[in-house]
Formats: sequence, structure tokens, C-alpha cells
Amino acid sequence: MSSLAGKVVAVTGAASGMGLATAARLYAHGARLSVADINQEALSKAVDQIKAKATGGTSSGTPEILTTVVDVRQSKQVDAWIDKTVKHFGRLDAAANIAGVLGKNFGVGDLTEIDDDEFDYITSVNFKGVFNCLRAELRVMEKGASVVNASSTTGLEGHPKNSVYSATKHAVVGLTKSAAGEVGARGIRVNCVAPGIIRTPMVASLDADKLDSVFSRVPLARVAEPDEAANIFTFLLSDEASYVTGSAFVVDGGMLS
Repeated sequence: MSSLAGKVVAVTGAASGMGLATAARLYAHGARLSVADINQEALSKAVDQIKAKATGGTSSGTPEILTTVVDVRQSKQVDAWIDKTVKHFGRLDAAANIAGVLGKNFGVGDLTEIDDDEFDYITSVNFKGVFNCLRAELRVMEKGASVVNASSTTGLEGHPKNSVYSATKHAVVGLTKSAAGEVGARGIRVNCVAPGIIRTPMVASLDADKLDSVFSRVPLARVAEPDEAANIFTFLLSDEASYVTGSAFVVDGGMLS
């Protein structure tokens, strides 16, 4: 996707999983990156991995990578990161808002068992975090820009024992579609990706029984690799998806079919 060469792309959750895979794929296509994560050590290691993965890409030369430790729950940190990105690169062409959490009760906690702290934690990262990033990004973006948010298949259907997580991912879909309607006239596109089970550190934390119950619903009968989701993020951020906005792209091995 040569249209990504030289573009400035911001990525959250870039230290692991889909965020890392997406950043690596973008970098391989020549994008200049501003990557953010809450974990400084992991983010530093991620930069080395991104550059290593790029050896199989299509870029010529070595695009620049700007790193920033950001807690997406804190709007001031997000605003400062985006301001830093624009001051450093001169603009912001695209963004992938991927940072997210499952919560400690994923797959086991009834709604009545979720305490206020757990509710606040999940919603502040998965929904407020995406909102904080999207707001800051749209304030500085110009015609031709693109944003892709991370939702989930749980954001497209009810998900018992994952009520709060599911609600936040539904919210991301609603936010994405609403924002797309607001900024379309400015020539800016906003989409989201709704992955199923992806082989990430977050999913690896789940016990076998929870995973088995999900796999039983997947026609392709396997877990997806982070790169398989990253492919969709990368496509939507590129000019190849120039007429796509307000959509939720499902990457689930047929689970919702």
C-alpha cells in the first residue's frame, strides 16, 4: 500500500498485540509513526520489533518512530501526545486507536458482581480512552485523514458475563459511526474494526474453559493472529479505502455468521 508511504500515523496500544502488529505493518509500508502505550519498557522493546518486522515490507529507507508514554484515560496526556506528534512531524494523517482492556471478570462476572472500580476501569480505557484520542486527533486532522478505532465482536451482539466490556465496545461502534457523520464533509474517514479472538497477551490471560466456549462458535476453528487484524486496520487507514467510512469491519473467523 504505497499510499501509506510518508504518512504520519498515531497508534495507541502499540507495545503489544494488535497495536504492535498494526504499527509494524504501517511502518513496513513506509509510514512515519507516533506510537503510544502506558508501559515505557514494553514500548521501547516494541520499537525494535517494529523495525525488525519491517524488513519484509515494501518501504525504502527507515521511517521515523516517535514514542510517548500515554495513559489514554487522561485527556491531558492524550492532547499533549497529539500536540507533540504534530509539532514533530508537521501534521497527523491517520490514527489507530487500539488500546484496550478486558477487565478482571471477563467471562465470569455477572453484571451484579461488577464493582464500581472495575466498571470505571474498563469504561475509562475502552470508551473514554478512544473518545479522548479521537477528539484530539480530529481537532488537528485535515482532508484525506483516516481514523480506525478498535471495537470487538462483543460490540455487535450481547455478551453475557462480559456486560461492561461489551457495552464499551458497542459504544465505540456508536462513536465511530457518529464521528464519521460529523467529519465526512471535511474529507476525513472514521471506521472501526471488530475482532473476534486474536492471539494477544490480553487473550492469553483467559483460562482454557473461556476460550473453548468461544472457539466452539468459530467456523474457521482457530484463533486469529494479530497480523490478520492489522491487515484490516492498515487497509482502512490507507487511500485504498478512500470511500469507506462509518463502518465496523468484522475479523472473527465467521463467529458472527
